[in-house]
Amino acid sequence: MATDFVLRGGVLVDTDSDGQALDLLVQNGRIAARLLPGTPVQEGMPEVSAHGLHVFPGLIDAHIHFGFGEKITEYETETVYAAQGGFTTVLGYFLNNEDYTDVYRREQEYARTRAHVDYGFHFSVANELHVRELPEYVKQYGVTSFKYFMNFKGEEGRYLGLDGTDDGYFYDLLAQAAKLGDVKVVCHTENIEIVNRIRQRFQAEGRDTLRDWSDAKPAFTEAESCVRAMMFAEHLGAQIYIPHLSTRMALNEVRRWRERYEHVYVETCPHYLTHDEDSDLGPLGKANPPFRSKDDIEAMWEGLRDGSIDVVASDHVPRKKATKERTLWLASQGFPGTATILPVLLSEGYHKGRLGLSRIADLLTRRPADIFNLPQKGRLDVGADADLTLVDLQKNRVVRAKELGSYSDYSLYDGWDLKGWPVRTIVRGETVMQDGKITGRPGYGQYLARTMNTDKA
Repeated sequence: MATDFVLRGGVLVDTDSDGQALDLLVQNGRIAARLLPGTPVQEGMPEVSAHGLHVFPGLIDAHIHFGFGEKITEYETETVYAAQGGFTTVLGYFLNNEDYTDVYRREQEYARTRAHVDYGFHFSVANELHVRELPEYVKQYGVTSFKYFMNFKGEEGRYLGLDGTDDGYFYDLLAQAAKLGDVKVVCHTENIEIVNRIRQRFQAEGRDTLRDWSDAKPAFTEAESCVRAMMFAEHLGAQIYIPHLSTRMALNEVRRWRERYEHVYVETCPHYLTHDEDSDLGPLGKANPPFRSKDDIEAMWEGLRDGSIDVVASDHVPRKKATKERTLWLASQGFPGTATILPVLLSEGYHKGRLGLSRIADLLTRRPADIFNLPQKGRLDVGADADLTLVDLQKNRVVRAKELGSYSDYSLYDGWDLKGWPVRTIVRGETVMQDGKITGRPGYGQYLARTMNTDKA
């Protein structure tokens, strides 16, 4: 498909509207004009039909993990998976103890010839070298977001090869980020010292259900760490992003703190909207944070409605099901999730009266674009990249992991009949997925080097 065309007959959805009947003129891979339906364009311009469909800005998954599938070919499988879910941009985390200069060069060699959608990187920082080189990562590689694990004290991060850190390190990291300007520090909030004591008792008692996993990481251990992270950030003038928030207690602390300090951003994940601690999935449902209570699920929906939560992202981990088939305490954490985010929000949110379409668009497009310095993404404005997700709101489809293309071989939603699916994914004017078929070529996806917004600095 040519990157110059006029999209006819669709209903445009963005953060300002649940739907406007407008056509879009796309030229050179960008949105050239928003047109009243049927407005003439230059003779010979190809037309693409969006009749009966809603047109969202291209979706952004701001939280996936590279390095847990097949390390080289995952750039193809997981971007195919993203395209199947209507995602045109993914931001992937790396968790490394080495110099990220080497990581960046190596991963780009893998990604450039394989990615189907546009992609960017977050770096997880774990040692003194990372803090010293933060300015270089921003300037040289366009990485403006850095993850810090508040739980990786002592030996907790050794399974990922990461050094143990402390609050002094966290303090210096936030100070360096604040000095640089519009940089986000992504804070995994968990008080591991409390968790370790509870976990040891539970293991000694032979407890091994998903509820036990949740009880070993009670809401207080998330909420208390959120308060400390926000206090550090306010004191140092840093911007923080709290990923995978899962409890009402933590969300209420965020609401209170934002009344005095605004530079706190919050994400939740689809599984915290659909699965609770009494799920019968066993180790398959192990994640960190764990599935929570039914009340916590309702709190997450409330946060999506009232704007307390900024972003929904997957925390996608493309491991095989075999890594889960162990006792709960030894099973791997996390699961695949990108391709089913939108159907979950439409089926469980929009069609059940919990969320409007414009709010869903905001959570998956404009907010992640604004937070993570992607000015050309997440909007249907003239001049923006022509990243478009065409959605059939009435389409029912039963989730089958094998149809979605990930290296992983299962889904939490296998067998669920979800209503509302993307039927076409367009990246910079080129269709990369149509009706469940991948039409784009590997290597079309571009790396997104991000720059800081000086207005926020």
